[in-house]
Amino acid sequence: MSEEIPEELITNYAQFRDILSSFLIERMATPFSKPKPKPKRRSKKKPTNSPPPTSPDTTDAEPSADDLADFTSYIATSTFLTLPFDLQSLTYHTWTDNAHFASTLYPLPLTAERTTTLLQTLDPSIPDSLATYGITAPPTTTTTTPSNLPTPSEFLAPVLTAYISTATAAPPPPASTKADAAGCEICGRDWINLSYHHLIPRMVHDKAVKRGWHRADELQNVAWLCGACHRFVHRFRGHEELAREYYTVERLLGAEEVRRFGEWVGRVRWKAR
Repeated sequence: MSEEIPEELITNYAQFRDILSSFLIERMATPFSKPKPKPKRRSKKKPTNSPPPTSPDTTDAEPSADDLADFTSYIATSTFLTLPFDLQSLTYHTWTDNAHFASTLYPLPLTAERTTTLLQTLDPSIPDSLATYGITAPPTTTTTTPSNLPTPSEFLAPVLTAYISTATAAPPPPASTKADAAGCEICGRDWINLSYHHLIPRMVHDKAVKRGWHRADELQNVAWLCGACHRFVHRFRGHEELAREYYTVERLLGAEEVRRFGEWVGRVRWKAR
């Protein structure tokens, strides 16, 4: 597309695109997260002319990684350029120096209503495209059937909230373990923003020690993951099961679901602009 991101905004745009990607992947990666149907018990009585067994449902094909990368860049570019310049150029220092940002203009978490206001000049093709991919409900409906999908603003509100939180985060202290990570420890992408994942989730630290699952000196073990893989891990299992069974990267990669997801999302790459 013809829209160009100004050089001084590339870093924030890349953050926004990565965050949007993780939300899109969460909604589109159904082949990896659908629970397997339980086998039905067959009757011991066998009719003489029983029909042949039906083939397993194979309609849930894995989304194309190339198509997803193109789609993400398209949605990210148009949406980012629609944002007020305050949000496009947001940093920790501009956020802390302008108290009215947090108190009045962009209080977190953003609501769908405020997101609608922020994106009131958004190209109509963006909501249409999100609806076409089954991410959101159609912007205008010709039926009276209610949709269980979010509106475009309901979908984008947490995306923008996550972007603002990331862009305004205080500079982190030196993290010695990040230097050892050649890339995301699940998908292997080495050119995308990484954040640390507590292998023993913080919400169950006290319980993990009290119940003898782990020693106190093991609680700060982390893995460096991209946003998409980080989100997938927290959907993959609950906090307690992660703490008891998946407390190392090796154990996570030992699960076929995680391994398949990592192999797939590792092929999602942004094309040079």
